[in-house]
Amino acid sequence: MHDSIRPEWTVTPGLTPWPEAFAAMEARAAAISERTAGEQIWLLEHPPLYTAGTSADPAELLDPRFPVYAAGRGGRYTYHGPGQRVGYVMLNLAARGRDVRCYVHALEGWVIDALAQLGVKAWRAEGRIGIWTEDKGTEAKIGAIGVRVRRWVSFHGFSVNVDPDLSHFGGIVPCGLPEFPVTSLASLGSGADMAALDQALFRTCDSFLAAVGGG
Repeated sequence: MHDSIRPEWTVTPGLTPWPEAFAAMEARAAAISERTAGEQIWLLEHPPLYTAGTSADPAELLDPRFPVYAAGRGGRYTYHGPGQRVGYVMLNLAARGRDVRCYVHALEGWVIDALAQLGVKAWRAEGRIGIWTEDKGTEAKIGAIGVRVRRWVSFHGFSVNVDPDLSHFGGIVPCGLPEFPVTSLASLGSGADMAALDQALFRTCDSFLAAVGGG
């Protein structure tokens, strides 16, 4: 069911355990597919953990100091934890053109546009999934993208580093790219907090939905 209205926008305070979030996300995606619920964009934070995508290489799990979960999304290992905004995006792509490549491109563009509103220039990098920026003269990753589509409903989504403990990324090779560091809004000295990022995402959401298509 796609009603040409903005998806339900949910912001959950505190830290949401990953298994609980995953179960809720799968249930909502199934309900969207069955036309018993509308689309949803869910913003939350997790306690420290690692997730393994479908392309994860066990050799890239260097130090499993936090719980590790098989996420079922595309991609490799990533870290989630306090100070990182996670966005789970559950859209009915059957009503939006059935183009997964277009959807992923739009999702990347949404995060880039939101960061631009905070004064941070970010970009896509050819052959490397994720959101990239410059930190102290070096290209660094500030956001991750990992999606899954089941019965033309998207779930999982993106994460943006606001002010996480970046040392926690040291337990993995983030997204299988050892040559690139990770960074955060705090490391860049942006001064933007989680609420500011949420507001920027909200302001740029309509452009994202238009880029996905449908409506």
